[in-house]
Amino acid sequence: MSVLTTSTTARTDAGGARIRPAPHHAERAGPGEAAAAFDRGDFVLVAGTHVNSRLIRFGQKMRIHGDDRRHVKWTHAALIVDRDGSLIEAVGAGVRRWHLDRYRDHDYVVVRIHTSEENRDEVVGFAEWALERGSSYSRLSTVSIALSMLTGSRLTFFIDGQFVCSGLVARALERTGSIFDRDSAHIAPADLARYFLAA
Repeated sequence: MSVLTTSTTARTDAGGARIRPAPHHAERAGPGEAAAAFDRGDFVLVAGTHVNSRLIRFGQKMRIHGDDRRHVKWTHAALIVDRDGSLIEAVGAGVRRWHLDRYRDHDYVVVRIHTSEENRDEVVGFAEWALERGSSYSRLSTVSIALSMLTGSRLTFFIDGQFVCSGLVARALERTGSIFDRDSAHIAPADLARYFLAA
């Protein structure tokens, strides 16, 4: 496990819009390694290897250029909801609870958010709400994101209460004061990496 970066300052996107992620530390675990430290409300970015991951990586490359291109390797995101490493994440079968050990054989990074206990309660509460209501995976958002990546369109369409993995994480992180330059329904894993400087 290696510490990647610490961020405490606001950034701007290519259009000059302010992007204000919460301050954080990011720690990377290679295949076979386990994350050493995390807290509820932190999140995970995973570099997947299956076919869907390769499609996500390809789509991200269509939209993300320059120095930020290094972030397209991250193809999945999940919220850490307790200090034992339980995750809540949006997958093809819907919003589900898993464990961080599921990604032990993958390259992943834990982004450790510096925020209040009250904000952590909000993040976890939102994730639990999405899980308890049986939220579906948002295939419509996937189409919307794909069109955005292919055409540059800012048109967003989705069904309320359905999520893609990174959209679920972004919606939860908004409760810590994080501000993104696009609707959370259009946030891809590489966008989370770009905002939080996960290399």
